[in-house]
Amino acid sequence: MHPTTSGAIAKVSHEKYGHHANLLDTPATCQPVASATDTPNIPMTIPFNRPYLVGRELDYIAQAHANGQLSGDGVFTRRCHAWLEQRIGTRKALLTHSCTAALEMAAILLDLQPGDEVIMPSFTFVSTANAFVLRGAVPVFVDIRPDTLNIDEVLIEQAITPHTRAICVVHYAGVACEMDAIMAIAARHGLKVIEDAAQGILSSYKGRPLGSIGDLAALSFHETKNVISGEGGALLINDPALIERAEVIREKGTNRSKFFRGQVDKYTWVDIGSSYLPSELIAAFLAAQLEEAEGITARRLAIWDRYHTWAAPLQRSGTLRRPIVPDHCMHNAHMYFLLLRDLDVRTHFIDAMKVANIGTVFHYIPLHSSPAGQRYGRAAATLPHTEATSDRLVRLPLWVGLEDQQDHVMQAAQHILELT
Repeated sequence: MHPTTSGAIAKVSHEKYGHHANLLDTPATCQPVASATDTPNIPMTIPFNRPYLVGRELDYIAQAHANGQLSGDGVFTRRCHAWLEQRIGTRKALLTHSCTAALEMAAILLDLQPGDEVIMPSFTFVSTANAFVLRGAVPVFVDIRPDTLNIDEVLIEQAITPHTRAICVVHYAGVACEMDAIMAIAARHGLKVIEDAAQGILSSYKGRPLGSIGDLAALSFHETKNVISGEGGALLINDPALIERAEVIREKGTNRSKFFRGQVDKYTWVDIGSSYLPSELIAAFLAAQLEEAEGITARRLAIWDRYHTWAAPLQRSGTLRRPIVPDHCMHNAHMYFLLLRDLDVRTHFIDAMKVANIGTVFHYIPLHSSPAGQRYGRAAATLPHTEATSDRLVRLPLWVGLEDQQDHVMQAAQHILELT
């Protein structure tokens, strides 16, 4: 279950928006996708999410059409690959049609077999587990830390068995997991590390960009993320031994990439794979976004900082707990969440904010307690922090363009919390 709400995309002409303009001009045009907490006929004048356009997306899509290539791996795809490789420092970046697809490629690259185990948090989106389950592997769920809500690195080693093949970490809210400790555990036990950095673009751990530390990493460019292409993702490959096979898997199991580089005179089927390429139209949209990624992040951080300052006295009074970002982690303001006292308070808060026409949402239902999680995976031990966090966490609106409405969000939230 993933009850994220988002603004619906309205029809706009190329002339309607300019540089740094938002796709939706007025709050009244925005109707979020229904979630488990929604009721009909209540307009969200301040939605939980609203996709942001930098202003060059349609121009670049038109250029892709003029170039005569709409299928994948054209000029704009190569431009995105270069940006990711240079900015993140990964050995090889490959755009995919989703972060889910990137995780599925990672599972194939690791040659996971039925019965192999992958250690991961339960507090994550279903794709993190599903990618490995599709290969017959077993997700082994470990509890999260109560501070960052990331996988508790102290609990990983005791979850390792003779069947363990990999550790998949999730950088929750763009805040890094404790990667030094996790990489050391993996080295001691001969395990691979996959970073689910879906939320982590332009975040870092001790100065190292997220996605550049594990053997493999996956990014998301879904419309709810900081940098977007509607749907989309990328596989980041830091182990050079995996690069050539990754290209084959992404190209339906063929050596087509070698053919286009002139390394073979024809291409053929050489391995398993699938069609993981996004179209050049998606890459063109993404290229425009990546060019403004630093500015987007700066604006989101300013919104995040205002929330954090506002929530400080509420934390001191015991009303809530704010996010915790360790000093050695630089985050990207992917989300701002509050941890409320219990499920009843959280439910009341979401309902009351809805009455105020403000979209707020909870997040993950723990995978270990879901029907598929119980069927395909197992919990390494009890997961008390995962379960408590799932009941208490609520996310506030955070999107570029919210600045003029943020005071209203904070005032409404404070009024509701003071009456709770």
